[in-house]
Amino acid sequence: MAEVLLFHHAYGLTSGVRAFAARLEGAGHTVHLPDLYEGRVFDTLEAGIANAKEIGFGTVLERGRLAAEGLTAELVYAGFSLGVMSAQMLAQTRPGARGALLFDACLPADEFGDGWPAGVPAQVHGMDADPFFADEGDLDAARALVAATPEVELFLYPGRQHIFADDSLPGYDKEATALLTERVLTFLGKVG
Repeated sequence: MAEVLLFHHAYGLTSGVRAFAARLEGAGHTVHLPDLYEGRVFDTLEAGIANAKEIGFGTVLERGRLAAEGLTAELVYAGFSLGVMSAQMLAQTRPGARGALLFDACLPADEFGDGWPAGVPAQVHGMDADPFFADEGDLDAARALVAATPEVELFLYPGRQHIFADDSLPGYDKEATALLTERVLTFLGKVG
């Protein structure tokens, strides 16, 4: 079974992120859920992003890096939206990564060094018409990553929702989340 370090999105560590982690744990995986916001949870994406800006994105990344300390090097790094920054940074810079799961976001591979590390598989999941994912460069970054890295897969779901796999948020999409979860569990079964 895999050991996963899962980072929350800009809303904070919501009950929906906890529920997603519980589904992975129910399949036998170990999931670590650091709280990058130190207990704060927001009702809107805008408020959560404002909080991240106030804290500083560098501080959020550093909190993500610190969350990995003391854990095995052989982790799968996962993140929702804002949490993708920490997940992708660790997958690309911390030796021993077993894989990465990037939900609703993807940064260019050169953001954290010389590109994606050889032999580290990953999945990128997003909605094809999500204005944050499709229109702000994340989808382009994901496609470039897939083109350059045979171990990386991109899964697109029909819709405009951002953070669609958190059942505590208004953008939750039950059908897309079921398919995403199935794909994630298959991935974790292979790398675990």
